[in-house]
Amino acid sequence: MRLRPYIKNKDYKYIAGWIDNERSHALWCANNFPYPITAETFHGFLEKTMEEWTVSAFVATDDSGNVVGFFCYSVNTESNEGFLASVIVDNKLRGKGYGSEMIRLALRYAFEMTGAKLVQLNVFTENQDAKRCYERIGFVARSIVKDAFVYKDEVWSRCNMAVTKPNSGFVG
Repeated sequence: MRLRPYIKNKDYKYIAGWIDNERSHALWCANNFPYPITAETFHGFLEKTMEEWTVSAFVATDDSGNVVGFFCYSVNTESNEGFLASVIVDNKLRGKGYGSEMIRLALRYAFEMTGAKLVQLNVFTENQDAKRCYERIGFVARSIVKDAFVYKDEVWSRCNMAVTKPNSGFVG
């Protein structure tokens, strides 16, 4: 697996195909842009977060160059803390280790290339598959905000998780 910067004219079609229902969309992006996803709203969201938070978008590709995952990353240079967001894997590949491998590569990038000492992310507690994936990699829950998000007749809690850079370097 490899990571590379997101190329909007090339990669959007893959990501748009991975979101096939409104609930999955909300679990993924907390409705930061409307469902169904469109290139205009998705790229508008990315541009806004790039400007406001210096977020960079990445894709993960398999060894043949096929796009298999997506995430956003930013680093606070004052605190040396990184933040992962909008993490998603092709829904046909979930449960096969692609997400874990992508996050391990993202952490290697965060620790080795951006100098982060800690990387955090938020996940809805209702998204148990994603939460277990993060825990297997070494993320630990730091806090839970109860009733942080309303989706239709459901109220979801948001869990902030973090992993710190090991002294000997991250090996994932």
